[in-house]
Amino acid sequence: MNTTDQRPGEVSLPFDPAAAASDASIIFIGRIQTAWKARSDCPKNIARARERNETATLQLDPPWRSGLRGLEAGTPAIVLYWMHEARRDLIIQSPRHRATPAGVFALRSPARPNPIALATVRLLEIDETSGQVTIDAIDCLDGTPLLDIKPWIETVDVPEGGLVSSMTGQ
Repeated sequence: MNTTDQRPGEVSLPFDPAAAASDASIIFIGRIQTAWKARSDCPKNIARARERNETATLQLDPPWRSGLRGLEAGTPAIVLYWMHEARRDLIIQSPRHRATPAGVFALRSPARPNPIALATVRLLEIDETSGQVTIDAIDCLDGTPLLDIKPWIETVDVPEGGLVSSMTGQ
Protein backbone atom coordinates (compact mmCIF):
# COMPACT_ATOMS: atom_id res chain seq x y z
CA MET A 1 0.00 0.00 0.00
CA ASN A 2 1.25 3.48 -0.85
CA THR A 3 0.60 5.64 2.21
CA THR A 4 2.61 8.56 0.82
CA ASP A 5 -0.02 9.19 -1.86
CA GLN A 6 -2.52 11.12 0.26
CA ARG A 7 -4.39 14.36 -0.34
CA PRO A 8 -4.59 17.11 2.30
CA GLY A 9 -7.05 16.16 5.04
CA GLU A 10 -6.83 12.41 4.49
CA VAL A 11 -6.12 10.10 7.41
CA SER A 12 -4.72 6.57 7.19
CA LEU A 13 -5.25 3.84 9.73
CA PRO A 14 -2.12 2.86 11.67
CA PHE A 15 -2.42 -0.70 10.31
CA ASP A 16 -3.29 -2.51 7.08
CA PRO A 17 -6.82 -3.98 7.43
CA ALA A 18 -5.97 -6.70 4.88
CA ALA A 19 -3.08 -7.94 7.01
CA ALA A 20 -5.19 -7.87 10.18
CA ALA A 21 -8.12 -9.84 8.71
CA SER A 22 -8.69 -13.38 9.94
CA ASP A 23 -12.44 -13.55 10.38
CA ALA A 24 -13.84 -14.11 6.90
CA SER A 25 -13.08 -15.62 3.57
CA ILE A 26 -14.42 -14.77 0.15
CA ILE A 27 -14.61 -16.93 -2.93
CA PHE A 28 -14.34 -15.16 -6.24
CA ILE A 29 -16.92 -16.58 -8.67
CA GLY A 30 -15.22 -15.19 -11.76
CA ARG A 31 -13.70 -12.06 -13.27
CA ILE A 32 -15.03 -8.95 -14.96
CA GLN A 33 -13.83 -8.20 -18.48
CA THR A 34 -13.75 -4.48 -19.27
CA ALA A 35 -12.04 -2.05 -21.63
CA TRP A 36 -10.20 -0.43 -18.70
CA LYS A 37 -6.63 -1.76 -18.50
CA ALA A 38 -5.12 0.98 -16.27
CA ARG A 39 -6.50 2.79 -13.23
CA SER A 40 -6.03 6.11 -15.03
CA ASP A 41 -8.42 4.92 -17.79
CA CYS A 42 -11.10 3.56 -15.48
CA PRO A 43 -14.26 5.64 -15.00
CA LYS A 44 -14.76 6.93 -11.45
CA ASN A 45 -18.30 5.57 -11.12
CA ILE A 46 -21.02 3.70 -13.00
CA ALA A 47 -22.56 6.91 -14.39
CA ARG A 48 -19.22 7.86 -15.99
CA ALA A 49 -18.85 4.30 -17.28
CA ARG A 50 -22.25 4.51 -18.99
CA GLU A 51 -21.24 7.79 -20.64
CA ARG A 52 -18.39 5.90 -22.35
CA ASN A 53 -20.87 3.45 -23.87
CA GLU A 54 -18.65 0.39 -23.28
CA THR A 55 -20.30 -2.90 -22.38
CA ALA A 56 -18.53 -5.36 -20.09
CA THR A 57 -18.66 -9.10 -19.46
CA LEU A 58 -19.03 -10.99 -16.22
CA GLN A 59 -17.12 -14.24 -16.78
CA LEU A 60 -18.20 -16.85 -14.24
CA ASP A 61 -15.98 -19.80 -13.40
CA PRO A 62 -17.47 -23.24 -14.26
CA PRO A 63 -18.80 -24.22 -10.81
CA TRP A 64 -20.99 -21.10 -10.62
CA ARG A 65 -22.46 -20.98 -14.13
CA SER A 66 -25.69 -22.85 -13.38
CA GLY A 67 -26.43 -20.13 -10.84
CA LEU A 68 -27.29 -17.88 -13.77
CA ARG A 69 -30.48 -19.85 -14.38
CA GLY A 70 -33.53 -17.63 -13.91
CA LEU A 71 -31.77 -14.34 -14.72
CA GLU A 72 -33.20 -12.63 -17.78
CA ALA A 73 -31.60 -10.38 -20.37
CA GLY A 74 -32.98 -6.84 -20.21
CA THR A 75 -33.42 -6.86 -16.45
CA PRO A 76 -31.36 -4.99 -13.85
CA ALA A 77 -29.02 -6.77 -11.45
CA ILE A 78 -26.68 -5.81 -8.64
CA VAL A 79 -23.07 -6.81 -9.20
CA LEU A 80 -20.66 -7.05 -6.25
CA TYR A 81 -16.96 -7.01 -7.03
CA TRP A 82 -13.60 -6.76 -5.26
CA MET A 83 -11.58 -3.64 -6.05
CA HIS A 84 -8.30 -5.54 -5.75
CA GLU A 85 -6.01 -2.58 -6.49
CA ALA A 86 -7.66 -0.16 -4.03
CA ARG A 87 -6.06 1.09 -0.83
CA ARG A 88 -7.58 -0.30 2.34
CA ASP A 89 -6.12 1.99 4.99
CA LEU A 90 -7.78 5.40 4.32
CA ILE A 91 -10.42 6.12 6.96
CA ILE A 92 -10.84 9.83 6.07
CA GLN A 93 -10.63 10.77 2.38
CA SER A 94 -10.52 14.01 0.38
CA PRO A 95 -12.24 13.33 -2.93
CA ARG A 96 -11.60 15.93 -5.62
CA HIS A 97 -15.36 16.58 -5.97
CA ARG A 98 -15.91 17.47 -2.27
CA ALA A 99 -14.98 20.68 -0.50
CA THR A 100 -14.13 18.88 2.76
CA PRO A 101 -12.80 15.46 3.76
CA ALA A 102 -15.30 12.74 4.64
CA GLY A 103 -15.26 9.36 6.34
CA VAL A 104 -14.98 6.25 4.19
CA PHE A 105 -18.54 5.17 5.04
CA ALA A 106 -19.94 8.44 3.66
CA LEU A 107 -18.30 7.79 0.27
CA ARG A 108 -18.53 5.31 -2.59
CA SER A 109 -14.75 5.34 -3.04
CA PRO A 110 -13.08 1.98 -3.70
CA ALA A 111 -10.51 2.79 -0.98
CA ARG A 112 -12.11 1.17 2.09
CA PRO A 113 -11.36 -1.52 4.70
CA ASN A 114 -13.04 -4.15 2.53
CA PRO A 115 -12.88 -2.95 -1.08
CA ILE A 116 -16.27 -4.32 -2.05
CA ALA A 117 -17.91 -2.36 -4.84
CA LEU A 118 -21.41 -2.60 -6.18
CA ALA A 119 -23.11 -1.50 -9.35
CA THR A 120 -26.67 -1.78 -10.54
CA VAL A 121 -26.35 -2.85 -14.15
CA ARG A 122 -28.58 -3.95 -17.00
CA LEU A 123 -28.14 -7.56 -18.12
CA LEU A 124 -27.85 -7.54 -21.91
CA GLU A 125 -27.01 -11.18 -22.72
CA ILE A 126 -26.70 -14.29 -20.59
CA ASP A 127 -24.99 -17.50 -21.70
CA GLU A 128 -25.19 -20.06 -18.91
CA THR A 129 -23.07 -22.59 -20.81
CA SER A 130 -20.05 -20.29 -21.23
CA GLY A 131 -20.73 -18.38 -18.00
CA GLN A 132 -20.70 -15.05 -19.85
CA VAL A 133 -23.05 -12.25 -18.88
CA THR A 134 -22.86 -9.08 -20.95
CA ILE A 135 -23.79 -5.95 -18.99
CA ASP A 136 -24.37 -2.35 -20.05
CA ALA A 137 -21.43 -0.82 -18.12
CA ILE A 138 -19.24 -1.08 -15.02
CA ASP A 139 -16.51 1.00 -13.39
CA CYS A 140 -13.67 -1.43 -12.74
CA LEU A 141 -10.44 -2.66 -14.24
CA ASP A 142 -10.27 -5.58 -16.61
CA GLY A 143 -9.78 -8.75 -14.55
CA THR A 144 -11.49 -7.42 -11.40
CA PRO A 145 -12.65 -10.32 -9.20
CA LEU A 146 -16.40 -10.95 -9.23
CA LEU A 147 -18.04 -11.63 -5.85
CA ASP A 148 -21.75 -12.01 -6.58
CA ILE A 149 -24.69 -11.18 -8.83
CA LYS A 150 -28.10 -10.46 -7.35
CA PRO A 151 -31.34 -9.62 -9.13
CA TRP A 152 -32.49 -6.03 -8.60
CA ILE A 153 -36.08 -6.13 -7.36
CA GLU A 154 -37.95 -2.84 -7.20
CA THR A 155 -40.21 -3.87 -4.32
CA VAL A 156 -37.16 -4.87 -2.27
CA ASP A 157 -34.40 -2.50 -3.41
CA VAL A 158 -36.19 0.87 -3.36
CA PRO A 159 -36.24 2.26 0.19
CA GLU A 160 -39.53 2.95 1.92
CA GLY A 161 -40.68 6.39 0.84
CA GLY A 162 -39.08 6.09 -2.59
CA LEU A 163 -35.80 7.26 -3.97
CA VAL A 164 -33.92 10.31 -2.75
CA SER A 165 -33.81 12.95 -5.47
CA SER A 166 -30.21 14.00 -4.82
CA MET A 167 -27.28 12.31 -3.14
CA THR A 168 -24.19 14.14 -1.94
CA GLY A 169 -20.66 12.92 -1.46
CA GLN A 170 -20.69 10.30 -4.18
